Amino acid sequence: MTLTFSLHKITSPPGQEGSADYSRFHFGFSPQEYSRFKFGDGAVAKTYGRELAEGFIVSHLSKQPISRQLVVVSSPYSFIPTATFAMKDHFVFRLNRWLADQGLPVVQETKVHRTVTYKEDYGELNAAQRIQLIGADSFHIDRSFLEGKTVLFLDDIRITGGHERMILKMVEEYNLQSPVYLLYFAELVSPEVHPSIENYLNYHAVKSIFDLKPLIGSPHFLLNTRATKFMLHYDADAFRIFIDNQTPAFLEYLYDMALGNGYHTIEAYQRNLDYLKARVNTIQRPSHKLM
Repeated sequence: MTLTFSLHKITSPPGQEGSADYSRFHFGFSPQEYSRFKFGDGAVAKTYGRELAEGFIVSHLSKQPISRQLVVVSSPYSFIPTATFAMKDHFVFRLNRWLADQGLPVVQETKVHRTVTYKEDYGELNAAQRIQLIGADSFHIDRSFLEGKTVLFLDDIRITGGHERMILKMVEEYNLQSPVYLLYFAELVSPEVHPSIENYLNYHAVKSIFDLKPLIGSPHFLLNTRATKFMLHYDADAFRIFIDNQTPAFLEYLYDMALGNGYHTIEAYQRNLDYLKARVNTIQRPSHKLM
């Protein structure tokens, strides 16, 4: 059994399905806030996670008995989490409160592992390009851990269903017999609309690398794959100016996360990563002498 739930339905104005004027579309949420969420605003992620959990509880969990252990799975990632991962935490917190109030077991978590990392901006691609790009990837999960449980796969948005098809392909290949829910904060329900609407949302608040400054300076900032790739693929001169104004702690954090995702092996990131590495290597660290 596979069921899909999305909290918000993105629709075009009547008769405007082919329009590229996305400002007239109905989203049900703020594009400005969504963009900040995609670039690491943990405060927005908290709101989104809670809202998605509350919507799912009202629409599904409160209407039918829960007889299986629930397992929550965020969108697939390698080393650096996606924006969805931050939303997932608060989805779990809100859902656990409801489950505890009902005297039910709290959720378990597991991860979908992916094997391919790419420099392309997924939001810029059309449906066919997305399928071609993600089709080269492979997803892996612990099948034995999921046996006899209900699995909730979380993602922030569904535009063409490319990631969803990969998830369902994995479910079929692993012969998972568990009930599966595919949960989204938002879903594009007008198939005639070009997938570029995703980048209208992604970059609504972040047009330049310097727009990241207030996000990175916030105590709620959570580095994710989109923010990392955006910085590493940016114009080299602007990247250097930006990096020169960041704290040593952030430089080390960004560099170590980039290495963890294997971005040092991607030619498009090499120039900026080399500069970042050089800056990290100049950081003065206190010496600790043994007494």
